[in-house]
Amino acid sequence: MNVTFLRNFLTVVDAGSVAEAARRLNLSPTTLAQQMRSIEKDLGVKLVTRSGRTVSLTEPGHRVLEQARALVRDYASMHSTANSALPPKELRLGSINTALQSFIPDTLLRLTESFPSLSVFIHAGTSEKLLEDVMQGSLDAVIIPHPQYDFPKSLNWQLLVVEPLVVLAPARLRAGDPHEILSTQPFIRYDRRHWGGQLADRYLKEMGIVPHERFELASLLTIALMVDRGLGVSLVPDSAYPAPSGLRLAKLPLSDTRHQRLIGAVWKRGSPKNGLVNVVIDHVRHVLTRAKAPSRLL
Repeated sequence: MNVTFLRNFLTVVDAGSVAEAARRLNLSPTTLAQQMRSIEKDLGVKLVTRSGRTVSLTEPGHRVLEQARALVRDYASMHSTANSALPPKELRLGSINTALQSFIPDTLLRLTESFPSLSVFIHAGTSEKLLEDVMQGSLDAVIIPHPQYDFPKSLNWQLLVVEPLVVLAPARLRAGDPHEILSTQPFIRYDRRHWGGQLADRYLKEMGIVPHERFELASLLTIALMVDRGLGVSLVPDSAYPAPSGLRLAKLPLSDTRHQRLIGAVWKRGSPKNGLVNVVIDHVRHVLTRAKAPSRLL
C-alpha cells in the first residue's frame, strides 16, 4: 500500500470533501479519487461514501481510521530516524508578528550558525491560519498563542512565553485604578479576530466592564503609538516587542493574573522535522533566557 495515498486519504477524511482535500494537497480531484480507489482495492472494502460534495466514512472506514493514522505516524517517524544523521535542508516556519518582532530574529541567527546550509522560509499570519497550515503540512512548525481549546492529539505543543494581560494607558494615568480606567477612558480594542484580542474581550465580560470603544485594530505596536498620542487606553498582552523610544506609557497590571496569553511552538507529531523543531525551541529558550532586560513595547 502506498503511504502517500494513505496520508491523502486521511486528508480527505479530515477535510470532509475530496475537492477541499485536493485543494490542500495541490492535486486534482480526479487524481485524489483514483488514490482513494487504489486503497479500497488493496483493502477489499469501501472506505468512504459520497453525498453531494461531502464524503463520510463507511463502517469499515471507521474501523481502520485510527490504524491508518498510526501507520502514517510510524512511517514519518521511521523516515525521520533514517535521515536523522543528514543535515536539514529546509525549514518552513510560521509565526505571529509578536514573535517575529521580538525573539525570532536572534533565534534565526543561532539556527543558521548551527546549520549554515539551512534554508528557512518565514510565513507571518494569524494564529488560526498558521494552525491550519501546520495541520495541513504546508508549514513544519508555527509560533502561536495557545487557543482557548485543546490542540488536536496529532500536534505537539511547547510553551515558550507567558504574557499576562495589562492595561496600557498614557503616563498621566499611571496611578489610576485599571478597571476605572477601562470603564471611563476611550478604548482601543485589540482585534477580536486574534486570540489575544479574544482573551482581552473575555476578561472585560467576566469583570462586567463595558468600555467606551473608539477603535479596534490588530497591531500591538500601533495600539501603543495611539495610546501615547492620547487616543485612548487598551487591554493587551504584555508583549516583548522592541519599544520605540520616547513613548509615554503606563503599563498597569491586573489583580487577576489568570488571564495570560501563552505563546508556544506547535508542530505535527511524528514530523520528519521533529529534531530540527526541537533545536529551534532550544534556541528560542536560550535567546529568552539571555535577554537580561529587554526593551519592551508595553
